[in-house]
Order: sequence, then C-alpha cells, then structure tokens
Amino acid sequence: MKIVQTSLDGVFYIEPTIYSDARGYFFESFNAEQFAHETGLEPHFVQDNEARSCRGVVRGLHYQLPPYAQAKLVRVVSGIVWDVAVDIRRNSPTFGQYTAIELSGENKRQLYIPKGFAHGYAVLSDDAVFQYKCTDYYHPEAEGGIMWDDPQLSIPWPLSIEEVILSEKDRRHPGFAEAQLFE
Repeated sequence: MKIVQTSLDGVFYIEPTIYSDARGYFFESFNAEQFAHETGLEPHFVQDNEARSCRGVVRGLHYQLPPYAQAKLVRVVSGIVWDVAVDIRRNSPTFGQYTAIELSGENKRQLYIPKGFAHGYAVLSDDAVFQYKCTDYYHPEAEGGIMWDDPQLSIPWPLSIEEVILSEKDRRHPGFAEAQLFE
C-alpha cells in the first residue's frame, strides 16, 4: 500500500495494492505497523461506522471536540464520494484550509483524518456505502459542525445546489467563523 501526505499536516490518503485474479480481488485495507512507520502515527480505532446514502447527499462538516476528538480512517465500499477534511486547529499554519479526494468502491482509496479536522463528503454516484473507523466513541455532547457551503472555506463541492440533500441537523450548522473549533 502507498501512504501519501496531503497538503495538510497529518492528513494522508492510502492507496492499497490490489491483487486481482479470476476469483476476484484481495487488498490489505490497513496495516498499523506500516502506517506507524510511514507516518509516525499510531491510531487506536475503537468504533467502526457505515452509512449508505443516495446521490446528492452531503454529510458534514462534522467533528468531535476534546476530550472526545476523533481521528478517522474513511473509505467507500461501493459508489463514489468526494471526501473533504478541513483543518480547524486555530494554531495550525493550515487553519481553515481543506483537502479533498475522490473515494470509490473501485479505487479503494482511503483518507486518514486526524483529530482537529472537520470532515464531510458528497455522494456522486446513484448511491454509496461509506465506512469509517474512529479513535474515540461518538459523544453527542462533544459534537461540532460547520456549514457545508460556508463561503469563507470556499470548498468547490462537485454538485449543484439543487442536487444537495442535507439532514436537518446539517442545515443548522454555524459558519466557520461562528463554529466552536480546536484551540
């Protein structure tokens, strides 16, 4: 597998080596020893989640505040999503910047998002099954969010505004300037 540092410190994408033959395929989706060796990070995942969504669904931008902040390792089992991580660490040189990558069941890429980042994705296929591993359990009292289309972030979501489907909770997120972020 290939582990690549993005433009944001601590955010990596992982491209697995896929072995295919007449029976199907095999790939190693995560190797803690290799990840630690190449990144210097040793995440301990405690919760796995899965979501299925239809085209146009935008989930995010979500995060958990300390002391329940989460790092995530995200991937798509089937379908295609455009995945986004936003640096919300006030003391970071890349504060307010984002990185985005297309994840799909076909390319099998993954994105590692450390603590201190908001995360969201847009479904680009008819439907998508999205899985993610978290380093802490979900705590509703520590939940944070940022408006997905905040103009200050200028994220170029690859959907028209007419296509976007949001949950009621995601419609109510504050803008980046008003959100409770990491100190």
